[in-house]
Amino acid sequence: MMRLTTMFVTMALLAAPAAAQAKPCLNNAEAESLALVALPEIIRETGRVCTARLPAASLIRRPDGPLILKYQQAADRAWPSAKSAIIKLSDPAADLLLASDYARPVLTSIVVPLIVGRIDLNDCGTIDRLVTQLEPLPARNTASIVVTVLQYLKMNERGGGKSGVPALPMCPAA
Repeated sequence: MMRLTTMFVTMALLAAPAAAQAKPCLNNAEAESLALVALPEIIRETGRVCTARLPAASLIRRPDGPLILKYQQAADRAWPSAKSAIIKLSDPAADLLLASDYARPVLTSIVVPLIVGRIDLNDCGTIDRLVTQLEPLPARNTASIVVTVLQYLKMNERGGGKSGVPALPMCPAA
């Protein structure tokens, strides 16, 4: 049943709206909410992938430590806004599926491998250092930094660079 639900939610998330309308876009707060929802699992999975490359005291190697707890609490608070953002970008037929308890784990199971799967093990030390530097910040600030960096990388890609970063459907700045 979970596999079937995963397939339907994935198709619904990727489906284009049926009506020919202006493409929906996300404001910064919506994009940050999506980032917040994914961050706890991204950090956990990064810690798992980088285990052999990092000392035991590394923040990202503590799957149940205070860092993950901080991000998990922020993710729980951000989920309603993230769900609204997903619904905004999705086919209206997905609304019922997105309202289910399966939507959040399915979302993270799609996004996390896309991000963590790109980690070069030689970068684990740099990632650990970056997470350590970001740790004192509130989780929302970290999500804002993540969104800003993704926007910057995508903008640089238009200038000829190749970041491989998927485009965030961001609304033009007001």
